[in-house]
Amino acid sequence: MGMSNPVLTRTFDDRRLPQQPITEPSGGVMTPESVGRTTALLFAVTAACAVGGWVFFDTVPREMLLIGILVGFGLILLASFKPRLAPYLAIPYAVVEGVVIGAISRMYETAYSGIVVQALLATLVTFAVMLALYVTRTIRVTSKLRSVVIGATAAVALFYLVSIGLSFFDIDMPLVWDSGPLGILFSVAVCGLAAFNLLLDFDLIERGIGARMPSHITWLAAMGLLVTVIWLYLELLRLIGKVRE
Repeated sequence: MGMSNPVLTRTFDDRRLPQQPITEPSGGVMTPESVGRTTALLFAVTAACAVGGWVFFDTVPREMLLIGILVGFGLILLASFKPRLAPYLAIPYAVVEGVVIGAISRMYETAYSGIVVQALLATLVTFAVMLALYVTRTIRVTSKLRSVVIGATAAVALFYLVSIGLSFFDIDMPLVWDSGPLGILFSVAVCGLAAFNLLLDFDLIERGIGARMPSHITWLAAMGLLVTVIWLYLELLRLIGKVRE
């Protein structure tokens, strides 16, 4: 089942970061270089494991995908509540999610030839556009915007969790899989929400660097960005699949 994996909690986002630099921790602080290296590492691990999930898709039981989704959710949730564990949870999360998105991508590619390339390009373009909007301050991340995006994300996450639970009883939730106008509109809205979550990730990284947060927050920030990009990619995959259907 091609289930998305949104950021279900952003506890760190809700904390007020200090406005003045704090005393540098013994383990180092967040820097643009450390964030770049950590993010690149996690994306590289995810991509490599996605190739594995794609290649060995036929040998992996479908039930393992759901298990992988739940494990990934548990890891990101644990990292959100226990940020100091993020350096130890980030790589396992990237491995699990890489295998899952590789397998899901293979499923969609089998049904709709060329869809994976389309979704990847759409994800890259969306990422670049949102980054440009953030850097130029065309869209400013205010406390109100942050609250709205987090609230909407939590609502979508709850909707997906309920749909997973009902799927065990062979009950399909409307909109998630429908390829009609309402189903497509729902997917467009969720893709837009995922895109706005990128702004929150950029803001978190910028504020963390400015506040000289401890280095373990670097891993949490990179995980958050990875989660959002994976969510965006899977939602675009679903949206394109609905349109093509």
